[in-house]
Amino acid sequence: MKKLLLLSLLVASVTYSQQTIYLTQSEYNVLKLSNSVDPLNKYVFTDAQMSQTVHYSGGTVKNGVCNCMVPLDSTFILAMQPNDDGSSGSINLPFTFDFYGNQYDSVIINNNGNVSFLAPYVTWTANAFPDASYNMIAPFWGDVDTRGTYVIDSLGNYIGSGDGGSVWYKVTPSALIVVWDHVGYFSNHTDLVSTFQLIISNGADSLVPAGNNVSFCYDDMQWTTGDASSGVGGFFGSPATVGVNVGNGVDFFQVGQFNESGVAFDGPYGNSDQVDFLDGQEIYFNIAGAAASNTPPVLISSAICDTIDVYTGDTLIKSLPEQFEFSISAYTPEMGQTLTTSIACTAPSAFTMTATQVSTEYYRYDCIFNANSLAPGLYYVNAQSIDNGVPAASSELNLVFRVNYDQGLSVSEINNIDFEVFPNPFNDIVQIQKGGDLNIIDVEVLDISGKQVKTAKNCSSQLDLSDLQNGVYFISVYEAGKLIGTKRILKNSN
Repeated sequence: MKKLLLLSLLVASVTYSQQTIYLTQSEYNVLKLSNSVDPLNKYVFTDAQMSQTVHYSGGTVKNGVCNCMVPLDSTFILAMQPNDDGSSGSINLPFTFDFYGNQYDSVIINNNGNVSFLAPYVTWTANAFPDASYNMIAPFWGDVDTRGTYVIDSLGNYIGSGDGGSVWYKVTPSALIVVWDHVGYFSNHTDLVSTFQLIISNGADSLVPAGNNVSFCYDDMQWTTGDASSGVGGFFGSPATVGVNVGNGVDFFQVGQFNESGVAFDGPYGNSDQVDFLDGQEIYFNIAGAAASNTPPVLISSAICDTIDVYTGDTLIKSLPEQFEFSISAYTPEMGQTLTTSIACTAPSAFTMTATQVSTEYYRYDCIFNANSLAPGLYYVNAQSIDNGVPAASSELNLVFRVNYDQGLSVSEINNIDFEVFPNPFNDIVQIQKGGDLNIIDVEVLDISGKQVKTAKNCSSQLDLSDLQNGVYFISVYEAGKLIGTKRILKNSN
């Protein structure tokens, strides 16, 4: 896709002003359900007696590099008090974000699952991309309502309980992290909640894989559609949109549109998809510069978090009792492009694969890794995909399997391994925590190539890794001479 020179004229012509309207929550709900909300107005609820200190409702513990959710802590800032269709103020960025060649140093967080750069957006019913009306990055554009279940007081006012989740953000020297944490949907529903995250960066932050400047990350996605978008019980009606849209009708891409429960997905431009497909996924891409108008293919894998430990003499054990089945999805965000994808394993005898072309833009590869009779060591599955854009763009995905040999460790013991390494990502020091009592342990640290870079004998639960460079490592913990597990960790010192 080529950029249009008129984009700068479009941006220069945008003006924005707001009138503040004060009303009760029930009055706003009536306006919204009758499609009478004016997007140029700011609506303030007179009966929303919310605490000025709102705590996030749990957050997600990041326990591996492929678990891309960044844990919420005291360094995050509440973007907005509980609301429906609200937005943050303009947030200054200490870096320049490149959005298809447009340079931005501030951003607006919109409650409804997206961020924008030119103006806040009230719109709760998502449109498909491209759309000339919106300049946004949308990890999940849907009708988020963080007011929670409301009750009626003695005066007939609607008072929110505040259990509809929260939107949080954190600015670092090289990235902005936004987390929609356990958020509900309109109108005031909390029976289903979703957690998802957006990271935008200067292109050099290690939270986003090298060569990319945006990451979408998903925890548990439970709903798609609010009541005002013809949703029924959180589904059906107008689908939620995931993707990127400059607003000139030319520079855009779409990951998909979702309006049902389940895991079915037929590509970015097929039928509406099922939202559980997003669970546990990280989708990252580069939209910097005019060359980004041909976005590289997207490669994502299912069901893989942390280094996968396998044991000789047994098939790979993770979620299935006899073998580990997983999928790799390859698709191009641009409509009408085609892909050429190759997937190979460093242990060919352990790897089988079935390829399916689901749509023009989307291919699914169902894979099995079986470690039976493999020698101990690290093994890799590598996927490479190239599109037919001009110029062509390519992407690469590496999955890591570690085969161990321990004759004294039973299958049931392997499945019951319980230890964590945190924080992850870390700066210099990591803590090692195991379920139950942690005896004296030995620790081995390997780099991404499998080279040993550090060992520690008779280690306490704290390990100093300040001498390591930024990057991905594997940390193996041994107790009483037996390996109790391996985790993948990321050093990210700013």
